[in-house]
Amino acid sequence: MRTVMALSGGMDSTSLLLHLLTQNCKITCISFNYGQKHVIEIEKAKANIRYLNDLNLQIEHIIIDITDCMNSLYSALTDSEVDVPEGHYEEEQMKKTVVPNRNAIFSSILYAHALSIATKDDIDVQIALGVHSGDHAIYPDCRPDFYEAIHHAFSIGNWESEKVSLFLPYLEENKTTILQDALHSCQILNLDFDHIMRHTHTSYNPDASGRSSGRSGADVERILAFHEINRQDPIDYISSWEDVLGYALQKQKEQEMETMTKDLKSKLSKLQYEVTQNAGTERPFTGKFYREDREGDYRCICCNHILFDHTMKYDSGCGWPAFHTEHPEAGINKIRDTSHGMVRTEVRCGQCDAHLGHVFNDGPRDKSGIRYCINSASLSFRGEMG
Repeated sequence: MRTVMALSGGMDSTSLLLHLLTQNCKITCISFNYGQKHVIEIEKAKANIRYLNDLNLQIEHIIIDITDCMNSLYSALTDSEVDVPEGHYEEEQMKKTVVPNRNAIFSSILYAHALSIATKDDIDVQIALGVHSGDHAIYPDCRPDFYEAIHHAFSIGNWESEKVSLFLPYLEENKTTILQDALHSCQILNLDFDHIMRHTHTSYNPDASGRSSGRSGADVERILAFHEINRQDPIDYISSWEDVLGYALQKQKEQEMETMTKDLKSKLSKLQYEVTQNAGTERPFTGKFYREDREGDYRCICCNHILFDHTMKYDSGCGWPAFHTEHPEAGINKIRDTSHGMVRTEVRCGQCDAHLGHVFNDGPRDKSGIRYCINSASLSFRGEMG
């Protein structure tokens, strides 16, 4: 298949190039110099094209300089007065890395080039792009509906547009699955995966020697993908692999916590959130499950993990739901609590770490001898009849 593709020199587009080579496509790669701070990515693209050409995999490579029409655009990637933000790819500050209308500009040039080939040679041509689902959260011009709309606009604005199609194989994929695809392609083509990936560049803020910072959102996403496939990224980072991986994992954890907090705030009542996330306590004798006596399971209100069932519940008279035993699958965490001038044992969900209440050694002696004193606000109830 005759193919025109955008080759940035990054991991995604390079993986796409390998994928196309396994399909025996005749490929024209177009790289754009748009004044990006990480313009070293184009040198990386050149290096991989040379490597592939030397192996008799013939690829046309065109570099288009559009700095004059892009140098007035506001973005951390092009504006010397705006610092490239650090952190996880999906953090709010990463929107500074959006270059206004960038993919529309790139797509327009790619479409014009593809249509010219299609018209001149009277053949069908596909435009291949390596955009993927991880980009959707930050870049509106990487979303499926954008490409559907822009392709429609190009189609109705040109003669013979029926000869040009879009190929977006990674649109619903992520960095990990893209790397796995690149590994598979290298096996088919008998190529050195590490050599190929060593000549890619992802970092938005490399140092003067071209080494990746390991701290931009794009870096973090790439590092986590290599970690996910149990490989060390072969490119040079400013610090060690252990350091950049540790930073990426920490940022991933922070982002997961932030996302979980947002989800819980929308899902839980104020009391439920205060109890489960801030170790609050509901007033005694007010909880909805204090007098509950139906048959069924008690689960964590945050993650639905099973904690107790009705056979473990009893009336302790303490003002909160009481249980003498936890469910075998509960795995409730017990933590020493010295708050409020007391020494107690706090209990937390074994799956999501939500605060549940406390456990005491005054439970029924014919059972466990302990009492789980649990806030109703931390529980959901699932009756046996649904």
